[in-house]
Amino acid sequence: METRRVAVTGLGVVSPLGCALDRVWDRLCRGESGIRVIASFDVKDYPSRIAGQIQEFDVDAFIPKKEQRRMDPFCHYGMAAAQLAVADAGIEFSAVDPRRVGVLVSSGIGGLQILQEQTKILFSRGPSRLSPFTIPEMIINILSGMIAIKYNLRGPNFAVVSACATATHSIGEALRMIRHGDADVALAGGAEAPVCELGVGGFCAMRALSTRNDEPTRASRPFDKNRDGFVIAEGAGVLVLEEMEAARRRGARIYCELAGYGRTCDAFHITAPDELGAGAAEGMRLAVADAGLTAADIDYINAHGTSTELNDKCETLAIKAALGEADARRVAISSTKSMTGHLLGAAGAFESVVCALAIARGVIPPTINYETPDPECDLDYVPNTARPAKIRACLNNSLGFGGHNATLCFKAV
Repeated sequence: METRRVAVTGLGVVSPLGCALDRVWDRLCRGESGIRVIASFDVKDYPSRIAGQIQEFDVDAFIPKKEQRRMDPFCHYGMAAAQLAVADAGIEFSAVDPRRVGVLVSSGIGGLQILQEQTKILFSRGPSRLSPFTIPEMIINILSGMIAIKYNLRGPNFAVVSACATATHSIGEALRMIRHGDADVALAGGAEAPVCELGVGGFCAMRALSTRNDEPTRASRPFDKNRDGFVIAEGAGVLVLEEMEAARRRGARIYCELAGYGRTCDAFHITAPDELGAGAAEGMRLAVADAGLTAADIDYINAHGTSTELNDKCETLAIKAALGEADARRVAISSTKSMTGHLLGAAGAFESVVCALAIARGVIPPTINYETPDPECDLDYVPNTARPAKIRACLNNSLGFGGHNATLCFKAV
């Protein structure tokens, strides 16, 4: 049986750079940062006091007020991104068999804010005052369920949880679902809302976050020698994926093809990456091979690029191991986390949107705040200025706590 190809036909984001696709893309290409001092709670006692928080988002435009009260913010963001992606795709679900549409929109952490809020209520006012929606609001799979309810989508529906690789795994599994005939259309991506006392405090306790509090827009500096940790962020990204021939028949605008997927595990440490980047390298090799390509075909990599000492060094090693020294030095690499911060379980979805737009619009967004080269990070990171480029194929890397690695390969059509 011939393998079915998968088209990317719709993109939706809710992000620290905004929610309107063209505006977000314009800000990325201009190298603007969406990172600010946290305004949603008092941060004076926190070592890290900065985040990529949502901008220009009107939840009322997407979700009725009554329903809003029954959702954690991660669902607000995910529901909105799904609606934006569906509108962008111009797809009418009334014309599609609902049993042939899948949803895999996941989260690395899920309803953290509702967990924090209800825990406070439990210990201050007792169990009788807990909301009956506490559990439904917290669980990670509820977002995929809510999207399905909104659009009456009855195909495969579940959530993948793999920390910072969550959305990338979700998109990859949706690719396989369509390829193997389990669905014809899928909404895939991720959403995260970790910017609260518990989320920021937990990552501060790990000493994982940047403490460049006086310069928030310069704090996230992937691959720069003076990087000091990642910047926590919130948001969502959703892609509409369709079987290629069906998309063409309905006259869909096709951004690119989702052509390859690789996933591996480091089996090394609960938070630190494999020191040689072997697991990430194998994930990249698998994605390239799955797409029927070679290293010479890859023109761009949207790196995981978190701005932590270990990640950036190990990912550099992984790219060299995956592509070979010559192609690793030829390929353009950028980390858009330099502008958005790290969206955790939603990062791979936002960055997949970036990959699709980079192919469609012929521009590679930069890695901003790249000022001092690191001898251990010695590749082309597209420093500070966007670059016009004809991209035949690109990779999107996501590397999660637990050693979970996922890479997607997108190519031009």
